[in-house]
Amino acid sequence: MTPTASPQKTDKLVVKDLRKTYGPVVALTDASVEVKEGEFLTLLGPSGSGKTTMLMIIAGLVQPDSGEVWIDGKLATYAASHQRDLGMVFQNYALFPHMTVAENIGFPLKMRRLPSAEIAAKVKRVLEIVRLPHVADRLPRALSGGQQQRIALARCIVYSPSIILMDEPLGALDKKLRDEMQLEIKRLHTELGITVLYVTHDQEEAMVMSDRICLMNDARIEQLGSPADLYFRPRTLFAAGFLGESNILDATVASIENGRASLKLALGGTGAYSAPLRDGAKAGQAVKVMVRPESLRVLAEGERAENEIAASLKDVIMIGGITKHYAVLPDGKEVVASNLTRGPVGPTQPGQKLRLGWQNDAGVLIVG
Repeated sequence: MTPTASPQKTDKLVVKDLRKTYGPVVALTDASVEVKEGEFLTLLGPSGSGKTTMLMIIAGLVQPDSGEVWIDGKLATYAASHQRDLGMVFQNYALFPHMTVAENIGFPLKMRRLPSAEIAAKVKRVLEIVRLPHVADRLPRALSGGQQQRIALARCIVYSPSIILMDEPLGALDKKLRDEMQLEIKRLHTELGITVLYVTHDQEEAMVMSDRICLMNDARIEQLGSPADLYFRPRTLFAAGFLGESNILDATVASIENGRASLKLALGGTGAYSAPLRDGAKAGQAVKVMVRPESLRVLAEGERAENEIAASLKDVIMIGGITKHYAVLPDGKEVVASNLTRGPVGPTQPGQKLRLGWQNDAGVLIVG
């Protein structure tokens, strides 16, 4: 393969047109992404979407059929894994059970033949960074799951790799511990300015930790952008459905004017039905309109909204500070409105007639 021009110097990692197949199975195709110095990029997607395949190719553990991997401006597509200056953190921690915590952390430095005094100093410093200086002499089995994961992080950080790769590192932890570790990793990323490529199938985890999310589906990149981009401006039905809850309505573009699409909803209703224009939308075209549950309100008597639809109440569920109204539209489609809990939820009457409303800017046009 003839290498293309070197990427920009600000790009820590660049992958171009990666493709990997296993016989007739396409594991990854048309994958291109750039990661900036100090960025936290998450590869997010369901099982089989290609995220782990991309990580393994970047790590040098799998060779691509085609495409390129650039690290620090150098072509590394077929370089050995140990030549890429990468650190990896796995779900199973991969700590040596017969070594103390200090010996585990110091192991990669020992392999690099650093002096003992320098190893000890670096191990002490990184234990303070992960807030576990008191466990240096313990064996891994004496630590909790969260502590073991912090030690795995410390062992990765201690030799200052160019990029840290994390493959579902919190998957084995319970929810409370996982939430704590998300914030811990985010803190370390911010304080140390490290470049992180993170793999997960957990949408909330990706939203909490990432500077950008690379959403993957069916062996290719579905959408790439900030958490806010993917949540508030999804470009496809898959993106709209995979990140958070969404209400999807069928519509037709009635007209386009001043950067907005005027819509005719398939189920009828009252209101202007307007949404910000999306590239590719044309008058007369069948489209989808996404409204997030938190943007959909149950309208009180006399209250108006820019867009309104009639519905029948199905159920009301209070989840602490959020109350969810589940309703059925005239075409039989179910929608949900999530609003702040204002007080105790009274008895519900299934079948009760409701009006649901949302503001123009809360509707997201999805084309195709």
